Amino acid sequence: MHPQDCFLLNWSYYSPEQETLLATRAYPATRYEPSPLVDLTSAPARERLSPSALKTFFTIVEHWRLRDEDARTLLGGVTNGPYYEMKRQPGGRVLDPDRLLRISYLIGIFKALNILHGSAIADEWVQLPNTNRIFGGTTPLAYMLRGGVTAMQTVRRLLDARRGGM
Repeated sequence: MHPQDCFLLNWSYYSPEQETLLATRAYPATRYEPSPLVDLTSAPARERLSPSALKTFFTIVEHWRLRDEDARTLLGGVTNGPYYEMKRQPGGRVLDPDRLLRISYLIGIFKALNILHGSAIADEWVQLPNTNRIFGGTTPLAYMLRGGVTAMQTVRRLLDARRGGM
């Protein structure tokens, strides 16, 4: 066998015949199906998700002991009136796709923190100065407030990687 007749995969050589065999193998059968993707541009989907998303968001705000101003910024700059209305009556409002995405990232961050740490540290983590180069000595909260959705995604990815989810 000549090296030009082989492909380098997973640090070993496979012949063209072995490569064909590997390419034709299928995943084993399973009874689990992947969850369907949620279309956040769909009004019915947003109507269904908004009440529970808001309830969960305000639970996270309580756990993290966020100021209302910071919570409003995390939601994308909600003004006082609508914010307090959402807080008082989370079932009465349909969120736009951006706010649902923001809340989704925050729920993922909250979940990852509670998997990685005990609840006391998980609840304080966003308010603690962090030496990770992403945060540059500031708090994860300050980073997310300054960076918006992109920063929330970065924090979520960091925590998912730490817990072995990525």
